[in-house]
Amino acid sequence: MYAIIECSGHQYKVEPQSIINVQRLHLDQGAPFTTDKVLLIAGEGSETKIGAPFVEGCTVKGTVVEHFRDKKIIVFKMKRRKGYRRKQGHRQEMTRLQIDAIETA
Repeated sequence: MYAIIECSGHQYKVEPQSIINVQRLHLDQGAPFTTDKVLLIAGEGSETKIGAPFVEGCTVKGTVVEHFRDKKIIVFKMKRRKGYRRKQGHRQEMTRLQIDAIETA
């Protein structure tokens, strides 16, 4: 069984015991994570439920594993023949979640 959830404006495919990286959540390490923003539920032996926009009565529960910073990306701006160059780096704050259960009503 798997579900597609929405978290921080992004969509993630999750299964029980899977680990996903999402944008930084304001939860402590080891804290429980619960969302009812489930867009789709599907899997073996059950019918597929598609939400409009969310599936009613379905929740996804998980645990915050850790907070970390993602790989650095380089933002480089340049205008040719003008001597204009700007280099800037960015590291996104991320949260690693372990999905424990997908519950349906």
